[in-house]
Amino acid sequence: MNLLRIRSGFADRDPPFEKVVVHGHTPVDQPYFGLYRINLDTGAYSTGRLTCLALEGDQRRLLPV
Repeated sequence: MNLLRIRSGFADRDPPFEKVVVHGHTPVDQPYFGLYRINLDTGAYSTGRLTCLALEGDQRRLLPV
């Protein structure tokens, strides 16, 4: 339940996880690609820029929107 409500200590770090965590809810200017965390929230509600990501095996590819 904590992961649904936290930002500080999660959104500003890239701690090791078993899997890569893909998330939003913390707007950034450009998508953030860490080793264990990917933030795709580019603030579409206010910027009009929606960010989409295709994950295929180990490959990551941003899709044009």
